[in-house]
Amino acid sequence: MAGWATGQGVGETSMLPIDHPAIQYDTRPLDDRITRLGRDLIEGKVHLKTGEDGYLSSLLQALRVNPDSQTLVFSKTSFQAARIEPRNPRALYFNDDVMVGHVRGSDLLEVAALDPKEGMVFYSFNGASDPPSFDRRDACLQCHLSPGTLGVPGLLIASSYTDASGMPAFRGAQRMTDHRTPFQDRWGGWYVTGTHADMRHIGNAVGHDSAHPELLDLHDSQNLTSLAKKFDSTGYLSGLSDIVALMTLEHQTRMTNLMIRTGWEARMAETPGVDPSIKTQLDTDLESLVTYMLFADEATLRGPVVGVSTFTKTFAARGPRDHQGRSLRDFDLQHRMFRYPLSYMIYSETFDAIPNQVKDRIYRRLYDVLSGSDQSDKFKRLSADDRRAVLEILRETKSGLPEYFKTGA
Repeated sequence: MAGWATGQGVGETSMLPIDHPAIQYDTRPLDDRITRLGRDLIEGKVHLKTGEDGYLSSLLQALRVNPDSQTLVFSKTSFQAARIEPRNPRALYFNDDVMVGHVRGSDLLEVAALDPKEGMVFYSFNGASDPPSFDRRDACLQCHLSPGTLGVPGLLIASSYTDASGMPAFRGAQRMTDHRTPFQDRWGGWYVTGTHADMRHIGNAVGHDSAHPELLDLHDSQNLTSLAKKFDSTGYLSGLSDIVALMTLEHQTRMTNLMIRTGWEARMAETPGVDPSIKTQLDTDLESLVTYMLFADEATLRGPVVGVSTFTKTFAARGPRDHQGRSLRDFDLQHRMFRYPLSYMIYSETFDAIPNQVKDRIYRRLYDVLSGSDQSDKFKRLSADDRRAVLEILRETKSGLPEYFKTGA
């Protein structure tokens, strides 16, 4: 689908082989959050309990996923599509390395977990077993291994033109979205709660003309603080689909995929007889990763964005913070997403798992920009104060930094 490649860089949508000797996605042992939880359930270290929402709340608590991360998507873009519609949206909950999907009326919970080396791994939760367990679902790769995920097992957030039943218009009418996407092109097929001044998006809206799916009914779709007129939220953890959580999830999705792709290419480049094109593409993708990490191509906000859940507060509270109380998780939401423009995903296990020789190159490029030695146009939106603040925060909060981050040598 043409729309799936929108906004992607040269070569970064090419498919990487999951069975490559350096990868072996299907067969290598995993070390993601779900694998660890499954082991703890078997050993009796963790117990999940059922409640009014089944196992959902207990599972989120075990995975340290805050319910205020809830976002709601009503387009039929899941293997549970038959159950999803504007009156029965799919709820998604996430933290830095795991995502849980819930559809009201279904006993099935969908889970995606980020393995530091293998990428996103997909599961369904089996609450009928004793103890509850997780079944791996590689069938999810039909969508989650695609140009939209940068050719690796990853995540994707799509904005689509959706009709009143929740059916999205395909044939290139979907667009992958992230923090670079203009505000007006975001969240088609999603519910959005929160205020955003006079900026407009295409969430909370459906179309009624199959011949012109792009003509959405945007009446009563902007600056909503409640979705009560859209659907009955009974059975959901909340009736909200927080705009700040949506923006964070968009950023995190491409960031995750870029880290996975760069890590895979780095491992493939180390194998004997490697195709030289892998190393060439690695150079390109490494630069894309650095550029994205630094929000150099972020879409500018033209007014304040305010969420309606506690997500803005609880996400920032996770830190870490330097001695001045600054964190890469602090939001700006006036002109840009974050106050200090470097992705918090630099703290992730996936970033740390990138092979050292490539991770060292990433660190060098970051330092070149943050120290001010790289003043190229690509990074011109980063002020001297931005660069200095991020560098100072990293020095106090990120372990494993090269020594020159502290000495300046």
